[in-house]
Amino acid sequence: MTVITSDKDSQALTLTFVAEFDASADRVWQVWQDARQVERWWGPPTWPATFEEHDFTVGGRSRYRMNGPDGQETRGWWRITAVEAPHRLEFDDGFDGEAADPLVAMDPAHIAVTIEEIGEGTRMTTVASYPTAQQLDTVVSMGVVEGMREALGQIDGVLA
Repeated sequence: MTVITSDKDSQALTLTFVAEFDASADRVWQVWQDARQVERWWGPPTWPATFEEHDFTVGGRSRYRMNGPDGQETRGWWRITAVEAPHRLEFDDGFDGEAADPLVAMDPAHIAVTIEEIGEGTRMTTVASYPTAQQLDTVVSMGVVEGMREALGQIDGVLA
């Protein structure tokens, strides 16, 4: 499996995922840079994403929607805060939607992605930082750990 570790750190308020791929760092970078490739893996298989906007530059914004198996729809956004191709990406990741949507009231998570070549492959480490323990616990209870493991597990297919 692509994901080799996932860790919840209640002290640091983070979720960390480490995945390894049989591809170059440049190729792994492309699965973030190209909206059509991100769509193929962002979100677990039962919640595919559609990116309506993807400005992959510092200060740029991405907007996406994810559709669940029973017709549910969740919307989200990224605000890109750092881009150092092909090794580092950082962005704020938040929920978006109707004014009455309780997810919109959540503060965004900050995501830091590092991509490094190891041997003949590449290791990608994704760290999601949350502003409060309550928010970390909320996203864990929503199934984010399992969902992210499933999502990252789809990248091998994108790279093929």
